[in-house]
Amino acid sequence: MSELHFYNSYTRRKEKFESITPGYAGLYVCGPTVSGESHLGHARPYITFDVVQRYLKHLGYKVRYVRNITDAGHFEEEGREATDKVDEKAKLEKLEPMELVQKYTNLYHWGMHLFNCEDPAIEPTATGHIIEQISMIETIIEKGYAYEVNGSVYFDVKKYAGNYPYGKLSGRVLDDQLETSRDLDGQDEKRNKADFALWKNAPPEHIMRWKSPWGDGFPGWHIECSAMSSKYLGETFDIHGGGMDLQFPHHESEIAQSTIAHGHPPVRYWIHNNMITINGKKMGKSYNNVIKLSELFSGNHPILEQAYHPMVVRFYILQTHYRSTLDFSNEALQASERAIRRLWEAYELLQKLNHPGNTEAQDKTLDQQVVAWCNELSDFMNDDFNTAKVIGNLFELAPVINGIKGGQVAAGALSSGTFAMLKDTFKIFLEDILGMQPLQAQQSNNLDNVLSILIEIRKDAKKRKDFATSDQIRNKLAEGGILLKDEKDGSMSYTIE
Repeated sequence: MSELHFYNSYTRRKEKFESITPGYAGLYVCGPTVSGESHLGHARPYITFDVVQRYLKHLGYKVRYVRNITDAGHFEEEGREATDKVDEKAKLEKLEPMELVQKYTNLYHWGMHLFNCEDPAIEPTATGHIIEQISMIETIIEKGYAYEVNGSVYFDVKKYAGNYPYGKLSGRVLDDQLETSRDLDGQDEKRNKADFALWKNAPPEHIMRWKSPWGDGFPGWHIECSAMSSKYLGETFDIHGGGMDLQFPHHESEIAQSTIAHGHPPVRYWIHNNMITINGKKMGKSYNNVIKLSELFSGNHPILEQAYHPMVVRFYILQTHYRSTLDFSNEALQASERAIRRLWEAYELLQKLNHPGNTEAQDKTLDQQVVAWCNELSDFMNDDFNTAKVIGNLFELAPVINGIKGGQVAAGALSSGTFAMLKDTFKIFLEDILGMQPLQAQQSNNLDNVLSILIEIRKDAKKRKDFATSDQIRNKLAEGGILLKDEKDGSMSYTIE
């Protein structure tokens, strides 16, 4: 497959990628809601779309990668009493909302950098684009597809569904939604149960609030992404990405409100990664199996048997096709750790090897096979970003490299051109496209970074008088030979035995 094709969630088929502007690609990915620490579930979409944008760049596209920060809103449709997640968490942690947002945004960036995810070209925040959201809501009202009630504004889903293909992305049927929607407080504000909030009236105790034509309030979750994506990528852009859990209601709502505001659908290609389960169960607070990134990197979680290096996690995620379910287990992570070490050792050997310059010992069959394996790497990426097959071929090449070093394969078994191709290809796909780094290169920095994060979490726990968590962090670190000391000035230091 010589040209890039990938699965479009909207049309449910693989399609050839043709950007709106030749040579340029616009990619929007829904970023985190920074009301809490990032967890394992966040790792998969951001690693997946990091590889997508890396590969688009490899193909020669100038990529504008936009990934937002949701620092207001993101509530379910709880009715009139809906509160946004950031506001709620800020009250719980006794922090100013923007103090909380900064704390968790920093933690998110910390995790992404350890995963070697490249920074997006633009990282807009919801609170920084209130004007654009209000303007978009006004346009939707003017066109007759939204209505105001008691200072809140709702999108008229039933009217939209009568004129546009509502539910095509997620496969939801409006009549089913009307039948199964829960009876919630404040539903009498809506014309229909399926209507969603574009703007919510803020009760007096609500901290995060902005002036609007409808009174003080805060934006709905869905309108934020529509306003930010259209501002930076245009009213129609190339690719919108995110996890499958966002197809409904978030992405379905984005399509509806953007279609009305602009007069046409907002996105040409939709890409969704599948979920991570943990030992066969969905990750969720009710199962007590949500693993935060700081816990994953430190091993400080009851489910974890050890700490896992960020590159091990990245490799584990990329070993499975992004549209397949990925089940987390200690055994799977440990196998990934062994696998990436073997692959990286072969890569380091290859970097040290030089072609002898003669071809007397050339093995034409092996030479052709190596060329085929190298060429297939692009074919696999062009076929729906199949990183699992790319990794499979890299493992086919590793024994050839090890064989040359060990003498089982003659140094001149490959032609000089094939040998050069092997070196270049291995580097491009392992480092540049898959984004892998050597494990040892990050070890010392990782330890300092992880300990700094754990110390901050322990400080917050002590501030909230959550002494159980504070003691657990100290005791777990002590078991690993790291002793925390509370200083007189309130700071903490550590020594390693």
